[in-house]
Order: sequence, then C-alpha cells, then structure tokens
Amino acid sequence: MFRVGEFGYRFPETSSDTFRRWTERTSPANWIPSIVKTLRATLTALFIVTAVSIIAAPAKRPPNIVLLFADDAGYADFGFQGSREFRTPHLDRLAAEGIRFSQGYVSASVCGPSRAGLMTGRYQQRFGYHENNVPGYMSEVSAADGPEMGLPVEEKTMGDYLKARGYRTAVFGKWHLGGADRFHPLRRGFDEFYGFRGGDRDYFPFRNEPSDAMRKMERGFGQFEEHEGYLTDVLAEEACGFIERHADRPFFVYLAFNAVHTPMQATPEDLEQFPELTGKRRELAAMTLALDRACGRVLDTLERLGLEENTLVVFTNDNGGPSDKNASDNSPLSGTKSNHLEGGIRVPYLVRWPAQLPAGVVYDKPVITLDLLPTFLAAAGAGADEIEALPLDGVNLLPYLQGKRDDAPHDILFWKKGVRAAVRSGQWKLIRFPDRPAMLFDIEQDPSELHDLAGAHPDLVKELFYKLYQWEMQLERPRWMLKTQFEKYDIDRMDAYWPIGRK
Repeated sequence: MFRVGEFGYRFPETSSDTFRRWTERTSPANWIPSIVKTLRATLTALFIVTAVSIIAAPAKRPPNIVLLFADDAGYADFGFQGSREFRTPHLDRLAAEGIRFSQGYVSASVCGPSRAGLMTGRYQQRFGYHENNVPGYMSEVSAADGPEMGLPVEEKTMGDYLKARGYRTAVFGKWHLGGADRFHPLRRGFDEFYGFRGGDRDYFPFRNEPSDAMRKMERGFGQFEEHEGYLTDVLAEEACGFIERHADRPFFVYLAFNAVHTPMQATPEDLEQFPELTGKRRELAAMTLALDRACGRVLDTLERLGLEENTLVVFTNDNGGPSDKNASDNSPLSGTKSNHLEGGIRVPYLVRWPAQLPAGVVYDKPVITLDLLPTFLAAAGAGADEIEALPLDGVNLLPYLQGKRDDAPHDILFWKKGVRAAVRSGQWKLIRFPDRPAMLFDIEQDPSELHDLAGAHPDLVKELFYKLYQWEMQLERPRWMLKTQFEKYDIDRMDAYWPIGRK
C-alpha cells in the first residue's frame, strides 16, 4: 500500500520511526540552508576567479600595420581600378576584402615631397620640403643638393610614433628622404632597414659600382650588399621574413617598392605573360604583375601566420603615373606625375582591417595620404585628444570608415610647388598656373577637368584663391630648388596629357 508524502513523492509504508527520520532529512528547514551555503561559496569563488582573470588578462593587442607603397603607378593600371590589360589578382582581392577610396590623394605630385608628407602626416611645405630631391637636377644656387636634401631631423616620422607605442618597425625598399647618415631610417624611428637611400635604381643587382652611392642596396646601417634576383620579389621576401620574426608582437612594415618607377626592367617570365602588348606598355604590365605578386606574398604570409584578421593593410602610390616615361595610364583623369591635375595627385588607395572595417566598400569622399599617420596612431590605441594635440594635417579616418561619422574628413585640401598650386574644397578645385589664368573645376561632375568654370563663378575663384594664400602664409620657404628649366618640362608634360591643354 502506498500513500502520497508531503513533498509529492510516493514511498512505502514504514514504521513511524523510519518515517520520522526520513521526513527530518528531507525537510526544507534542513536542506535549503545547506544548499544556500554551498551556492554562496560557489558564487564567491567564481567571482574571485573571474576578477583575477580580468585583472591578469593582457590588454587587447593593437593591430599590426603594413603599408604597401608603389612608385609611379598609373591610376588605371590595376584590375580593381578597371584595367583589362594588367593583371593584379592579389591587390584586387585586397580591394574586395577592404575599402577602396575613389578620391584618394597624395600631398605632392612627385616622389620625395609626397613621401615626406606621408611619413609626417603634415603638409611637407610646412618644413620646407617643396621640391623633389634629385641630385644633379638642382639649381646652382640651391641651398642643398645630393645627400643633404632630406627630411628635417626635427620632424617625427611614422616610425618614431609607432615605435614609441611598442611597435617593431621596419623599412624595405626606397627611402628617398635623405642620403646623409643623419636622415637614415634607423635614425628616424625604424628598427630595421633593407633598401636604398635614393630615389631610383636598377631592379637587377649592380655588377659594377653605381654612379650614385644612394642607389646601393644597404642592410641596416652601412652594410652595403647587392641582392640576388629581381628586386621587387626580394623586397617582399625581406618583409615576410620580418613579419615571421616578429609575429608575436605588434609590428609596422613600410614596404616601399621602387616598382614601377623607371628604369623599365622586367623578368623574361613576366614579360611572357603579355604577348598582346608591346614596348613600354608591355614592360609596365610585367613590372606591375611582379608588384602584385610581391604584395600577394605579404598578404599570404599574414594569412598563414594567423595575423590577417588583426592587421591593418594599406596599398597606395606616391603620385600619378609619368605616362611619358613608363607608359602608365591615368585615365579617366587628365595630367601626369609632376602637375596638379587629378592625374598627378589622385592615386589608387586601399585599406583593409578585417577586425574593424567593412569589406567590399567604396568610400567616395576625398582623403589624402596625410591621413595615414593619425589613422595608424588611432588604431594603435592613441586617444582622440592625444592625436588632436599633435601638429598634424591628416585626420584619423577610422570613425568615417566605421560609419560613426558621415561628414567629409576634410573641408579643404592644398597642393603647391612654386607658383603652381591647387586647392580643393568640397566639389570645387581651383588650379593656379604660372603661364595662364587660374581655372576652376567641379571635380564631382568633371573629374577629367575638361570644363573650366572660373568665368561662371568669379566670387568662388576669389574665395579659393584667398584660402590658398592664407595657407601659403603658414609655410616655410623651400630648402632646395630644381633648375628653372624643369618648370617648363612639367607644364609641357601636363599639356600633353590634358585634352584642353596648350598644344
């Protein structure tokens, strides 16, 4: 015979003593306090363990940063820019996995000044770096020449800033920010260097002493040794080795290719990939293929080491393509390297950071390579107030790219080389020339700069002209100057690649 107990359970009939002992053991008055005590002890222990874990856990590691920097590439000479002639599958992938800037600018239309702005985040004219530093081409009365033309030692570089935040830093390739020892990368915030101090060199190793010592390949400081193989591939190999050695800590790699700057030199194997092309265009396609392969090797190394997700990768170029020299294509933009038409200052520009930025996005507001330094600092953990206190002209792009801000990063941008200058404000761009009246273009509607609107908007011309003047009053005088004849060369080159230019 069974009956229902007080807790709803059935139990067999027993003697009264047995029943009493059983009910005493199962009474809530006896077992609930025990459970509460045990639960309290467990929760206390869990809280202590969690708190200790939080305190002991290392701070989130800042991203690695890799800056892939091309030289003299054409705006349209990449698959992600619409080329149907050139093959750039690795950079196309980078564009698909990151953000492509449709209006990405450099701060100068030639190598040296552009790199000075890139490295400092400042308009390079603020410290007198107006003109290209090309030994043998300078005025007889230039204040400096040869290896003495370099980035002033008072200026802080990307290497300085990131090294101070615990990054391991390295430069591979073209420096072009001064050949004298005081300008050397290892004295400008970089831990490692393999490259050349000057602005150009052969892609294959020198078998004889080069005419300019700044063309020699150098490892570290003063260890000059020529590479073996094709330089574009070698630089990628060196960068990958650095990444592998420092995979356990944040690193910054500035991989500054001399590709696709002259001389026009490609491997036979790469040339064979473009039988349909001829002349310099074929050579350029082969050199660009090698550039893409080198970038791909770096990207593959990041992926293999599990670093891809938290590495901020940038690919861009130092200035517009010099179409007359290397057959580069800047279409649909007019102009070339060394002038202020869009073809001289608007460049291919990609950013990827899978952990923080969206993929497959085209960002259509103007940005400039001056923005990279503050963006890198923000990614590395610098606060907004800290960045704001620095003497920078660039801005941190992360809030714009992450959708936290929808306004334009810049209200106004400037370019200047001697009398020639340009200013962009919103959709409008004013260009000042030495040999003709200033012209005004609506860049949003007319990126090829074919329709001068200065006559229709005289008040706007005056306004932008004055803003340009106000900016110029903040600048230092040039530290060195090219021969006057090169001004004519630059103007003639501009006109040759501008449908409305003077023929």
